[in-house]
Amino acid sequence: MAKKVAIVTDSTAYIPEEWIKKYHVKIAPAVVIWDGEELRDLFDILPNDFFKRLSSSSTMPTTSQPSPAAVKACYEELVGEGYDILGIYVSSKLSGTLASAEQAKSMMPNANIMHLDTLAVSMGAGWAIMMAGEAALAGKSLAECHATASEAIKHVGVYITPDTLEFLHRGGRIGGAQRFLGTALSLKPLLYLHEGRLEPLERVRTRKKALARLAELVVEQIKGKSPVYVAAIHANAAEEAQELLNLVTSAVPANQTLITFVSPAVGTHTGPGTVGIAFMAGYGGK
Repeated sequence: MAKKVAIVTDSTAYIPEEWIKKYHVKIAPAVVIWDGEELRDLFDILPNDFFKRLSSSSTMPTTSQPSPAAVKACYEELVGEGYDILGIYVSSKLSGTLASAEQAKSMMPNANIMHLDTLAVSMGAGWAIMMAGEAALAGKSLAECHATASEAIKHVGVYITPDTLEFLHRGGRIGGAQRFLGTALSLKPLLYLHEGRLEPLERVRTRKKALARLAELVVEQIKGKSPVYVAAIHANAAEEAQELLNLVTSAVPANQTLITFVSPAVGTHTGPGTVGIAFMAGYGGK
């Protein structure tokens, strides 16, 4: 009989609280560094407080990946409870989190641990966590849960429109969208995750047009597929996230939807006002 499987992820996934409980997920927090203070993402600082402070702060935060020690602490607790461990992490092309996890794993040679680089962020990784969690609840082995998450991530897409590219540029996460810098401030960029990096799609003239066009691009990707799971993600822009979700789901019915903040560690790099869609479409269906 296979040992029970627990999932470890990092705070940038920012999955719903009920999933954390249901799937027995442990969170290794990224670190937000602000005015010399180290704050554990989602533990010491939450999105509401973070974005309020960011909007009025004269200093800007930076981030650091979870330390190997922080990941190891999660692993040790779960091994002590008799679990095999599946680590599902933010894209290795955006963060060094997976490297920290690999170091933690190397310090625990007797533990049964597998890792997955989602090449995604936020609920892009979250949907893979959900599917792996369901497999674990069904009694699947560690290898089977890993295979489930690996397949799920092939059906995931993440599309965003930041209010400005300033934060992505400052944090070094701008990728190919570098070529959008220096254009008129009124132009709103549309970006997507491609092979683990943020890449440019288009620029449009107004925020309203950006939301409409982003919805169109997402619908193009998910139309005709089922099942469909859609999360609207936002950096202190809940009303626009709801509007974006409505635009998508009015065109393509979804099996499950949710709206969630991006975590402070992600918000440090996207900046306030960012909205987007993270979807999973066609996994286990057509």
